Amino acid sequence: MLFDGVCNVCNDSVKFILERDPAGYFRFASLQSDVAKQLLAPFGLAEMPLETMALIEDGRVYLRSSAVLRVARGLGGAWRVLSLLGRLVPRALRDVLYAFLVRYRYRWFGQSEQCLVPTPAVRERFLDWAPRAQTPTPSS
Repeated sequence: MLFDGVCNVCNDSVKFILERDPAGYFRFASLQSDVAKQLLAPFGLAEMPLETMALIEDGRVYLRSSAVLRVARGLGGAWRVLSLLGRLVPRALRDVLYAFLVRYRYRWFGQSEQCLVPTPAVRERFLDWAPRAQTPTPSS
């Protein structure tokens, strides 16, 4: 999952996912990182705007509300059900709502001075904090 590393909503979302994904399926990188640019380059999205959350899964990239729903699906349980219900809403409408939230996210929720610094317990799940010997692939 690629997210705006200075956005408080995004950082809280990452923390939310970490708490609900003990198996460690999801891995993260800030959109500001070189790792994110490398991961997105094969999709022609190396210069992704910070307003766009991205999820790369099974060789495909999901953006905006579609990425949010894929993450919810991956969390299982009630989140999976909510993702199925969310997919009943046309993507164009979901993305308008997503864009509205993104437009005001800094004003409503603020932003950090720096990208989220992961704790040692979850550091290996952050691709931009992982040991440099590991090269991410678009299927990450």
